[in-house]
Amino acid sequence: MNIILFCDPVIRQNLLPLTFTRPVSEIRVGILTISEKWEQYAGATVSFMTEPYLQEKYTLRQTHENIYVNGALLPSTPMLEEIKKLKLGEALYFGDTLLAFNGDNLQVHSIADIIETSSSSRQDCAVECHMIRDLWDIFLQNGQQIRNDYKVITAERTSQPINDKYTMVYGEENIFIEEGVSIKAAILNAENGPIYIGKNAQVHEGAIIKGPFALGEGSNVNVGGKMRGDVSIGPFCKVGGEVAASVIFGYTNKGHEGYLGNSVLGEWCNIGADTNTSNLKNNYAEVKIWNYAKGGFKNTGQQFCGLIMGDHSKCGINTMFNTGTVVGVSANIFGPGFPRNFIPSFSWGGSAGFETFSIRKAYEVAEKVMERRSIKFTDEDKAILQQVFDETQQYRVWDRKV
Repeated sequence: MNIILFCDPVIRQNLLPLTFTRPVSEIRVGILTISEKWEQYAGATVSFMTEPYLQEKYTLRQTHENIYVNGALLPSTPMLEEIKKLKLGEALYFGDTLLAFNGDNLQVHSIADIIETSSSSRQDCAVECHMIRDLWDIFLQNGQQIRNDYKVITAERTSQPINDKYTMVYGEENIFIEEGVSIKAAILNAENGPIYIGKNAQVHEGAIIKGPFALGEGSNVNVGGKMRGDVSIGPFCKVGGEVAASVIFGYTNKGHEGYLGNSVLGEWCNIGADTNTSNLKNNYAEVKIWNYAKGGFKNTGQQFCGLIMGDHSKCGINTMFNTGTVVGVSANIFGPGFPRNFIPSFSWGGSAGFETFSIRKAYEVAEKVMERRSIKFTDEDKAILQQVFDETQQYRVWDRKV
């Protein structure tokens, strides 16, 4: 069975700006990305069918046994069994949403082909279905996904011991430590959910971690960091201050004091010291956030919602983000006061106003930032940023000449 994860066009629009730079299935929720989850459950490598400008970086591999799966669908053993039952040409639906299609050796060249071909032979899904349909679903489902991923990753494996005599541990049976981990004088409380510490990660002195919590390979919880539960930190991040019910994808730094709650940060972001995000309105009303599909603000139905930040964006010290702020790709926010709660991609400025961050300068910054982690900023990466720059021009109303 060759699994190809396709980007549902409607869902992808609702998950912008995070999906400007990645397929839907590369979103991290829990310990793993959605694509990594499918590899774990199916025991096979997956590939992607996505937007043309992303396809060169995220490869598509078609064989004679192709199963096309919605990239927003979170896998489970019952769901995998339902998909395996599909015969050639049959499709699995949940309401009007296509979950999976047995395309086998049929001529399928695009996402439009999948949707058109699958509509003729529909099967209703008979098992519980969980998907990431909106941005806030990422942090809402994160705690349960940590629990699910933890069971899969740690099954029939033995954790490395915690040998530091100054580290306090509660619920040790719910803690899994990979090889090369360093933990010094910390508090780990896994009584309400598991704690997973990835390979070569570090938990520094005075850190307090409450499960469910996941720390990716090579990442750090800095001195005195307070991780309040339902938190996922991807690989090669540095995180400090106070973090609650949030997901950080990878290669991102929030290394200093300041609060981050009910938020999602993409890759290659940097959060300045003492930056704070509001995740609750003063009147306790439901939070509205910018939605690219609607072209306006959409009600989340949630009382708590903080910051959504796209890849390569940065903010200066003491930045204050209003409740439900959406920041695009390669934005740079700085200065006093509260900036607007929708900051388009390639914006440069703050509450006093914005100008356009040139694509050339964005390339230069991205190259320097990635080089620090020994990762090359490729021509593919440049092409993706150029496409996002062009697509988001309409939102930069202060500079119509761009």
